[in-house]
Amino acid sequence: MKQYLVLILLLVQNNIFAQDTFQYEKPPVFPNCESVNIEALQQCFDKSIFTHVYNSFKVPQIALDENYKGNVAVLFEVDTTGAFKVIYVDAIYSELKAETKRVFALLPKVKPATYNGRTTYKQYSIEIKIPLVNPSASSKNSTQVNAISKLEAAAKTEFDSVNASLKTFENKGYSSQLNIPFTHSDYSKFDRQMNLIGTNSHTASKPYVYEEVSNYYDFKDENQKLQKEANTWARKKLWNEHLVQIQSKDYWFTIDPIFDLQVGKDTDAEFSSTYNNTRGFLVQGGLGKKLNFYASVFESQGRFAQYVNQYAESLKAFGPDPAIIPGRGIAKRFKSDSYDYPVAEAYLSYAPAKFINMQFGHGKNFIGDGYRSLLLSDVASPHPFLKLNTKFWKIKYTNTWLWLKDVRPEVTEDGAFLTKYMANHYLSWNVSKRFNLGLFESVIWTNSNNRGFDVNYLNPIIFYRAIEFETGQDAGNAIIGASAKYKWNDNVNIYSQFILDEFSLSDIKGGERSWKNKYGYQIGVKYFNVFKVDNLMLQFEYNRIRPYTYSHNTIATNYGHNNQSMAHLWGANFSEAIIIGRYHYKRWFADAKLIFGVRGLDFNEGTDNFSYGADIFRNYNDRPFDTGVEVGQGIKTKTFNGNLQAGYIINPATNLKLFTDITFRNFNPEATTASTFKNNTVWFNFGLQTDLFNWYFDN
Repeated sequence: MKQYLVLILLLVQNNIFAQDTFQYEKPPVFPNCESVNIEALQQCFDKSIFTHVYNSFKVPQIALDENYKGNVAVLFEVDTTGAFKVIYVDAIYSELKAETKRVFALLPKVKPATYNGRTTYKQYSIEIKIPLVNPSASSKNSTQVNAISKLEAAAKTEFDSVNASLKTFENKGYSSQLNIPFTHSDYSKFDRQMNLIGTNSHTASKPYVYEEVSNYYDFKDENQKLQKEANTWARKKLWNEHLVQIQSKDYWFTIDPIFDLQVGKDTDAEFSSTYNNTRGFLVQGGLGKKLNFYASVFESQGRFAQYVNQYAESLKAFGPDPAIIPGRGIAKRFKSDSYDYPVAEAYLSYAPAKFINMQFGHGKNFIGDGYRSLLLSDVASPHPFLKLNTKFWKIKYTNTWLWLKDVRPEVTEDGAFLTKYMANHYLSWNVSKRFNLGLFESVIWTNSNNRGFDVNYLNPIIFYRAIEFETGQDAGNAIIGASAKYKWNDNVNIYSQFILDEFSLSDIKGGERSWKNKYGYQIGVKYFNVFKVDNLMLQFEYNRIRPYTYSHNTIATNYGHNNQSMAHLWGANFSEAIIIGRYHYKRWFADAKLIFGVRGLDFNEGTDNFSYGADIFRNYNDRPFDTGVEVGQGIKTKTFNGNLQAGYIINPATNLKLFTDITFRNFNPEATTASTFKNNTVWFNFGLQTDLFNWYFDN
């Protein structure tokens, strides 16, 4: 008997619990549905919606003219106050979408939906048949409103939310981890802002990322000042915008064409004209806030001034290809007197933390505040690299690891170019508000004895000289250097570099000018807002490098890549003075550059086949003497390079420029040989260019 009583009590308790936890759900209620029993509320709601649509909807004229038959899909919501809100409309005509939104805006407030007695929102989907169907004469299925979940509504609108982002593009690149394309002319626009007294900026390691420079220069505001009125899609794309620009909350990217179309005339050449015909495309973007990507592909054909063509052919790699276009890459013959040279550059940029930026790609890097760099320059062809920038306190520390090529016939194996490696450290320290000090070290090594990429040099903080002794002094070529910058005031700063390849104190004391003292230095000054003229900048720079600097006693461990120097364009054994002026006003710009130099070149003929120290690819043991070594030895050559350029920025978003320039060159050696002879050139140029990199024609 007791067992039956327990069972009855349990059943009663369970029944009471079930009643307490039963969930009641009611749809929104129109006023005309308030007297309807609960089982018929949803049907009354559906009929009220379709009756309102039938009585209020006016089919647009375009649908009537084309005798359109189809459906308009609508997602809408009734919120907790009973108000209707359209989430999404899908229709073939924009006029149908607009009319649907108008009709739903006329719906009155209703009693909101409830769940267990509490108000809640409800989301629904319906289809409006065109031509309109009278709900009182239609079947139940044709007037049904389908309740959907919030996730389902979001899924249905996901694709259109991507399309909507096309209309609301804001250039997130201006605060991203992307590199600002490095051109001396464009970097001068924000050079002053980054060098104001009191800034904790570091300006030597280039290219900069937008996020770093945006602390000192408002890219968005400056771009807005350059905007032109454009009321058509074509005008917007020509004057103001990227060709393709897509953005959402979590990603963005742009796609643009690349052009470098030039025609010109060289007064010293036999052919009638010079030209360059570059077409390509550029893709850049970001995934989240920490990861960015960049890729550019160039397809080019060109014929340059005669002295550039001769220099390009003097860089020729092993094999059938006739030239290496300086700063670009290996070129094939195009027609009988031109070159075909494809180039690709790309990288990934990632910031795992606020103070770290990592980049891996194929491109160039530069260390210095001047026009030239004696430490690491961008004059050679693009190459694979891995870079780590670490910034904290008053320190910025840059590590770069580079994969380079020696393309001379004496180092090739089975037709393959020799791979060599470079690792660099650069420490920048803001000692005070005005003074910056930089320390640099670099080492180059090759795959000798199947050494490959030596993991010893992955250590980001060790001194390379110590590793060089551990692995063998002839296993690598280590170089050290330093830089300094002093901000005289907000408009004037003084900068310098010093590079040391090898040094013998005893030889300096003896005054013998030994070949062992292989070093170079740079001193320069920048003057911003000259004579109180906004955006006018003047720069003076002096560079001097002793013979045999950057060269080595093993065949491939020189400071070069693709037969081009990784530092100064001229290699070594020279001195030069540079004067530069730059000015920009709105979309207009003008640059002027004068270079005066003295170089010492090799004879390379007859019994005098010695190395006088200019060619960094030659073994320094081929020198003619050990003492009395001085800058300009060999064939002493006075050079002058002058360039004037002016132009107009067509599109600031893509940096597309229309320009004209004129180059003067005088090359005057004291003795002439088969490869060294006097040259006096005037080179006129006119073109349309997407300006993305420095291109040096002052060799």
